[in-house]
Amino acid sequence: MKKEELSRRQFLSKNAIALSGIALSYAGLPLWAQAQAKNEVIRVGLIGTGSRGTGLIKLIQGIPEMQVVACCDPIAEHLANGIKQAARGAKAYTDYRTLLEDKNIDAVIIATPLYLHYPMAVAALSAGKHIYLEKSMTYDISQAIELEKKVNQSKLVFQVGYQYRYYGLYHKVKEVMVQNWLGNITHFECQYNRNSNWRFPVSDPKMERAINWRMYKAYCGGPLSELCAHAIDAVHYLTDSHPLKVTAMGSVNYWKDGRDTYDNIRAIYQYPKDIKVSVTSVLSNAYNGYGIRILGDKATLEIQRDKAFIYPEVLSNKRGTVDGVTGATIAITTQGKGNELVFEKPGEKSLEPTVYALKDFVNCILTKSKPASNATTAKDSSIAIHMGNTAAETETMQIWKPEYSS
Repeated sequence: MKKEELSRRQFLSKNAIALSGIALSYAGLPLWAQAQAKNEVIRVGLIGTGSRGTGLIKLIQGIPEMQVVACCDPIAEHLANGIKQAARGAKAYTDYRTLLEDKNIDAVIIATPLYLHYPMAVAALSAGKHIYLEKSMTYDISQAIELEKKVNQSKLVFQVGYQYRYYGLYHKVKEVMVQNWLGNITHFECQYNRNSNWRFPVSDPKMERAINWRMYKAYCGGPLSELCAHAIDAVHYLTDSHPLKVTAMGSVNYWKDGRDTYDNIRAIYQYPKDIKVSVTSVLSNAYNGYGIRILGDKATLEIQRDKAFIYPEVLSNKRGTVDGVTGATIAITTQGKGNELVFEKPGEKSLEPTVYALKDFVNCILTKSKPASNATTAKDSSIAIHMGNTAAETETMQIWKPEYSS
């Protein structure tokens, strides 16, 4: 058998893969799993108690080292929902600046519309609060560059909510890539599809934009910033790089309901080593939902929500055949049966990826460590997102500029 051909037996282990785990030192390996946590509780103020914010409070309920002692939201119903989930006696605020004045708060979680991320993060830094900022980091490129500078000038922990950097599934995928199980990787295919208008009910028409801010470019970057951000950041983590250029096309071709953010977008990025990365989001068809496919000449690896499968390339005709159209000799390859990638230790309880991220946030505060998802990694992902949106809006190729790099 030729070296370039991948034996099916190399992949099979009771129809699963449990790699031996070579001694790799990943920047994304959770510190909470490496360090002994101190017996301390981080008092958290949560800014933005909409659907994501209240979801985070529920997760924090299972983390003894964290306690939500204050909530802030200008929408009364959202604020009431947050206080209901927070610790007993939690304070309620309608102005985040007042919350930041509270000396009993050690850290803040910012889960607000994207356009508010930068001013709120800057204010929290000035108030001396550690920050967990939901993705993506900023509304535009200049804010991303400036916020990284401000974070680096502080001695505070700043983490962005790209939880897959803390998820063992992605650590194992990176290990597979480093061990060359996939061979020469040339393409990533990323998608996040839904069949939904992405709207929340609004009782008062005056609150339309405040509640359905994802529909409007004045408040966010649409599907690229709100849905595809995780996949883009995952590509950065897995390749240890950022894009060199991007072209894209987007529109509103289905949900013609007054929105101006796209309901569909397709972007193609070029990364170092001539790796092409396609990023797609469609809001009128949910086929296959979320996923990342990594294409190598030995195998394809498909990442789903909480599992991954490897499909080896099987050569069915070593001599190849002649293409009847071009006359060129081509090899016939077929995709082998998918084998599940095992990433959890036997008996280990799997947690929601965000829990791993929040636990690491606590430990970074206690150990004065830098998070795996930090201002620099999040800046690069934020810039990539904005490059993609700009490429679609202007119908031009967008190039990574030298000033974008740290």
